[in-house]
Amino acid sequence: MIVFDLACGRDHVFEAWFGSTEAFEAQAARGLVACPICEDSNIRKAVMAPAVPAKGNRKADIAPVDAKAALAALAKLQAVVEANADYVGSDFANQARALHFGEVPKRAIYGEASLVEAAALVEDGIDIAPLPFATRRARNS
Repeated sequence: MIVFDLACGRDHVFEAWFGSTEAFEAQAARGLVACPICEDSNIRKAVMAPAVPAKGNRKADIAPVDAKAALAALAKLQAVVEANADYVGSDFANQARALHFGEVPKRAIYGEASLVEAAALVEDGIDIAPLPFATRRARNS
C-alpha cells in the first residue's frame, strides 16, 4: 500500500491509500476518487514530504497502541455525548443551521450529515466536528 496526499479542484488536501501508483491513476481516471470535503472528482497528487527515517534505513520507534484503553476511552466519550446531547439523526444539518442562527433554543446535538451537507455547514461558518464512533441508533437501524 502507498499513501498519497491528494488535492481536488477546490484545493482541499486529503490523504488516501492505494495499492500502487498505477491503481491511483486508474481510479482517478475513471472518476472513482473524490474529495471527502466537497466530493469533487477532479483529483491530483499534492506535494508531500517523503517519509524518511531519521538515521539510515532504520524505522522510527512507534509506541504500541493499547487497544483496550483506546476502545474504553471511545466508549466513555460516546456515553458522555449520548447523555448530554440530543440525537437529531439525518436532520443534523438543518438542526445545526437552526441553532447557529438562533432559530431554536441552544442545546447540544449530534446526528448524521452527508459530506456535502457537512462541507456546506463549515463553509457557512457553522462549527461541527465528526464523532469517532457510530451512534447506537444508527447502528441499530
